[in-house]
Amino acid sequence: MVVKQNFRAATKGIRPFLLPLLFSLLLTGLLAGCSTTDRLKYKESSVTEIYSRAFDYLNKGQYKFAAVAFDEVERQHPYSSWARRSELMSAYSYFKAKKLEKAILTAQRYVSLHPGNKNAVYAYYLIGISHYMQIADVRRDQKETQEALAALSEVVRRYPFSKYAADAKLKIDLTRDHLAGKEMEIGRFYQNNDDYFAAIGRFKTVIEKYQTTSHVPEALERLTEVYLAVGIMSEAYKTTAVLGANYPNSDWYKISYNLIKKYHVKKP
Repeated sequence: MVVKQNFRAATKGIRPFLLPLLFSLLLTGLLAGCSTTDRLKYKESSVTEIYSRAFDYLNKGQYKFAAVAFDEVERQHPYSSWARRSELMSAYSYFKAKKLEKAILTAQRYVSLHPGNKNAVYAYYLIGISHYMQIADVRRDQKETQEALAALSEVVRRYPFSKYAADAKLKIDLTRDHLAGKEMEIGRFYQNNDDYFAAIGRFKTVIEKYQTTSHVPEALERLTEVYLAVGIMSEAYKTTAVLGANYPNSDWYKISYNLIKKYHVKKP
């Protein structure tokens, strides 16, 4: 995964300097006070000492403790170069710990403080995928889906040639398909409750706003059904024609074509 492969970029040039310290965690007990409440007992330590312990937690997969320890670097040494590195590592650690809201807030703080830093692209990417990981079933509110789409689009807009852009584009396509699925669910609900004009609005949204998604053939077929239900035969014919021209082998076209024949709809 891109996230796992690329967090090392934020630590480039750091590890050789820290190797002598990486395994000194148990000697000083800096994080002995770390509990399930994500709090640390304050103990003043050198910046390299704290960072090395945070990195050790990260390597051991103890992501929650790693995040808290990276936060401690900034708390005790806010003006050091290590503090900037730790902010991004903290965001990554929160992401790995599945504390996604904390990951988003930490990454947002990083880009607000260091917008021109070369690692800002990774912070933007973390924001996007943290929202993406919270996308809910189409039957539920899609706020996170919209947030994911906006954040991932920002990655592509700001850093179109970065190594994160390709993955962001893929997730954008999946996110748009998800949003189209939500529109289809609402449209079908309106159709089943005979609220045909509301249904038309939803199906048209899919066709016009999400035209590259997998839901377009069904949206066109549903429009044919609804136009027939309200007696707008010419639009039913045109919709079926569009469906046939673009998706001639689709099952949705076969259904739509059979409906046109059943109701003897003529070309307008």
